[in-house]
Parts: sequence; structure tokens; C-alpha cells
Amino acid sequence: MTREEFEAVAQDVFDGLPPVFGERVDNVAIVVEDYPADDVARSVRASRTTLLGLYQGVPLTQRGQWYGMAPTTPDRISLYQMNIEADSRTEEELRERIREVLLHELGHYFGMSEAQIRRAMRNR
Repeated sequence: MTREEFEAVAQDVFDGLPPVFGERVDNVAIVVEDYPADDVARSVRASRTTLLGLYQGVPLTQRGQWYGMAPTTPDRISLYQMNIEADSRTEEELRERIREVLLHELGHYFGMSEAQIRRAMRNR
């Protein structure tokens, strides 16, 4: 799948998330990369070829009144295309995997811990 096709699928998946996500997500860039950089994978103790996504930024629960008082770079959710594709056999599986990764990383954006996100994902 080309980068443009993957990004279009990711956008379509994001647009299809429950409205609470779209309404509350602010100042977040969702980017697609082939793989995470080596130092990024190491920083989260993951393999460069198995990490599917990563949230980098200041979670909503940690933003004080100071947040946004000066120019603020967007938080970032990275989707690692090659790893997601390697974990998906069909386009439907790819869409579901992108959805799972987006929900997981948005959980971090909303301030959830890894354990809270895993519990929420099991219960959905």
C-alpha cells in the first residue's frame, strides 16, 4: 500500500471513531512513518519492527493553565506503516489494527496509563 493510501485509510478510521475523540482531540498531529527510529524504539523498550504506534506529547491530564500560553508544538501520534502492514493480512485487518493503535495512543493523550488502556481495550 502506498503512503497516500495508508494515510487515507488512517484518516477514514480516525473520522469513524466515536465523536468524543474528534471533539476533544486538540493540537495533535497524526503522522505515518515506515518504522520508528532506533532511539525512539529504545526509549519505550520496544523493537523497531514491532512497535505499531507511539504518542509523544503532554497528556490532557498534565496540561496546566500554562499550556498554550506560548506557541506550543503539536503532540504527535506516530503510526508505523510497515509494522502495521506486517501485522495485517487483509485491508479489513489493517483498518482494525490502525483503529486499535489510534485508540491506544489516544488513550495516552487522554492521560490513561498502559494498564488502563489495556483494560479498556479488552472491555470494548
